[in-house]
Amino acid sequence: MLNHLLLKSKPVAYCFIGILCGLLSLGELQAQQDSINQPAEYQTRIKLPQFFSLEIRPAYNIQTAPFYVSGEHIKITPDYGVSGHLKYGFAMPTGSLGSQIFSKTQQGIGLAYYNFGNKEELGNPTVAYLFQNAEITKLFPGVALGYEWNFGLSSGWKVYDPALNPRNVIVGSKVNAYINLGLYLKWRLSARLGLLSGIDLTHFSNGNTEYPNAGVNTAGLKFGLQYAVNNPLPAIKTFEPTYTVPAFKKHISYESVLFASWRRKGVEFLGHQVASPHKYPVFGFYFAPMYNFSYRFRTGISLDGIYDGSANVYTEDYISGTEQQFFKPEWKRQVALGLSARADYVMPIFTISFGLGANLLHEGGDLNGTYQSFALKIMATRSSFLHIGYNLKDFKEPNYLMLGIGYRFNNKVPSLLSK
Repeated sequence: MLNHLLLKSKPVAYCFIGILCGLLSLGELQAQQDSINQPAEYQTRIKLPQFFSLEIRPAYNIQTAPFYVSGEHIKITPDYGVSGHLKYGFAMPTGSLGSQIFSKTQQGIGLAYYNFGNKEELGNPTVAYLFQNAEITKLFPGVALGYEWNFGLSSGWKVYDPALNPRNVIVGSKVNAYINLGLYLKWRLSARLGLLSGIDLTHFSNGNTEYPNAGVNTAGLKFGLQYAVNNPLPAIKTFEPTYTVPAFKKHISYESVLFASWRRKGVEFLGHQVASPHKYPVFGFYFAPMYNFSYRFRTGISLDGIYDGSANVYTEDYISGTEQQFFKPEWKRQVALGLSARADYVMPIFTISFGLGANLLHEGGDLNGTYQSFALKIMATRSSFLHIGYNLKDFKEPNYLMLGIGYRFNNKVPSLLSK
């Protein structure tokens, strides 16, 4: 199964492997540079704690959409499925500032193979993903409670086809986003070996880039083993450096983000949603002064601009002998300027960002109401980052992906790789 997983995952894994390898290389070079002029005993501690994990995750396939054949209710997803996961992870370099602030945090890349019990209509997708986990609290000696998130891409789906695969009205694209959130217990079996057990929720969808997009959702359990490749806290008798985390200097930084994507659209017509056959472009930006409270948290107000090529698209009656026609309004009914409140939870390499706002300057219609954004920011350099986000309307309507780049001006947070 592992060989099959690796071969099927190559197209979606390369970008994540490239990002991870680049960050690892930067981290190693920075750690080496920071260790210059330190005692030899101290330099031996500047290394990257690494681990491998194997997990199995049985899950309940949440039935979110009905399927009917000849008037009978038939499930396209059986009640239960299962997945296998292989993960490589690392912690911040031993002796660095990051290892002191985020001493119980690990991140890395994973590969997974999913079986939903219906290969003919859904497929058995493979997944390449980034992950991060952290300890929340110690419960008992050798037992800790933690959380983990996964975010990546999945491929190998069987998609909806009105002639060849008519019952699958939940998956419309061969590549779909993968999101997983969970809580787990970590049982320390030895200095290098740990046992993992927990619960999680998983969501697959294409971010409204194709129709249909009901997505696949699961709730399940996970069991696994984690092996530490190198001891993250080696015993060093000749030199044991003391370390005091410097007080955080509160300050205001300024984030500028540009993003773009595309989307499909369901258009209201005579009380029903009719899927437009067209793909519409989306372009946007935001500029946000952010007050940095601590190493882990910042918040602020953002000025948001958007051009949504699907906004206020409309349709008319069927014309005999032709397909239904869809029309775009004038450009000013597809642009808007808004304000949002934003909050960032900062971790090594990754930042999880939330936003809540409303358009203030617009021409109405689809641009009325509130919007919510959820984003993952992936550090590229100390102040630049990749931005992968999603936008909702009024807490319920899928809107569009936000794929972009950003830069943080006046960034006074010290490097986590420094000492």
